[in-house]
Amino acid sequence: MLQYILKKIIYSILIVWGVVTLVFILFNLIPGDPARMVMGQRTDEASLAAVRRDLGLDKPIFFQYLKYINDLLPVSIHNPKNPKSYIYLDENVYKTNVTLKVSKSRSIVLKPPYLRRSYQSGNAVSAIIGKTLPNTFILAITAMIFATIVGIGFGIFAALAKDSWADKALLAFSAFGMSIPSFFAAILFGWLFAFVLGDITGLNLTGNLWEIDDFGEGIKLQIKNLILPAFTLGIRPLAIVTQLSRSSMLETLSQDYIRTAKAKGLTFTKVIWSHALKNSLNPVVSAVSGWFASLMAGVIFIEYIFGWKGLGYIMVNALNSYDVPLVLGSVITISIVFVVVNFFVDIVYSLLDPRIRVS
Repeated sequence: MLQYILKKIIYSILIVWGVVTLVFILFNLIPGDPARMVMGQRTDEASLAAVRRDLGLDKPIFFQYLKYINDLLPVSIHNPKNPKSYIYLDENVYKTNVTLKVSKSRSIVLKPPYLRRSYQSGNAVSAIIGKTLPNTFILAITAMIFATIVGIGFGIFAALAKDSWADKALLAFSAFGMSIPSFFAAILFGWLFAFVLGDITGLNLTGNLWEIDDFGEGIKLQIKNLILPAFTLGIRPLAIVTQLSRSSMLETLSQDYIRTAKAKGLTFTKVIWSHALKNSLNPVVSAVSGWFASLMAGVIFIEYIFGWKGLGYIMVNALNSYDVPLVLGSVITISIVFVVVNFFVDIVYSLLDPRIRVS
């Protein structure tokens, strides 16, 4: 088991490293000048050269890549003559790290991963992500809870009403939910429920969970702003859970012990709730645990279209402004969340089924 966990940890680290490398290379291939985005289009060349030198953009790409990886690593090498190179700066507060001087020009530093600063705002990328990531988690968790509860209910109902018009309607809905792209679903549902039917639903096309009231006297909780993005984000996992619940319930109802329970005279409700439902939820639970990580990746378009100030929203804005540190920090965060969730899911699978460790 320990060997299996170590292999998973190594694979996870390699995946995150591969994502960082790929995004870093892509940003250096895409035409654009971060210095000009910072200073504006009418800046003279001398000022642009100074900004490039300050940001380290005047160095070769390979050197920039090594420097960025060095900043990310918890154990890195820095120049002790330049304190800012080995002091983690967060919200203008310096935090001293453990350093080990190995020569006059080199020190080994133990520190948190340094994601640098945003080109546009000048704020620490870690601070920006820390403020927006909770909103993304709230949206993803709400969407997953909605998809799980409603999907299981739909699946059980479809299985019990097999081959009826309701069963066929739910199957058609599931096929629609699995095939529709997230960005199109966001545009469609936003237009329908917030624009066309806005007077009836009372939903807003854009908004956040917490908003300042019209008189600026305080912050109010706006649950209604969570409904549309959570519903849109949960459509695809809802369709998957519905299909899995239906298939699993039909398979469970065909088992011998279900027929035995019926033969003993148990009521239909007792058979379903006490025997069939519990055993039919195993594949559904497995799918739900794996889908949460996928929602973190699909949340980007949903947040931007609905104006939900989460990690995906700031990531799209950073792409538009060529804010490389913020984009890289956001991608790294999403990758780590994806890898960590899948890591624990794999560990739980291996504990439930030892054959996974062997294979």
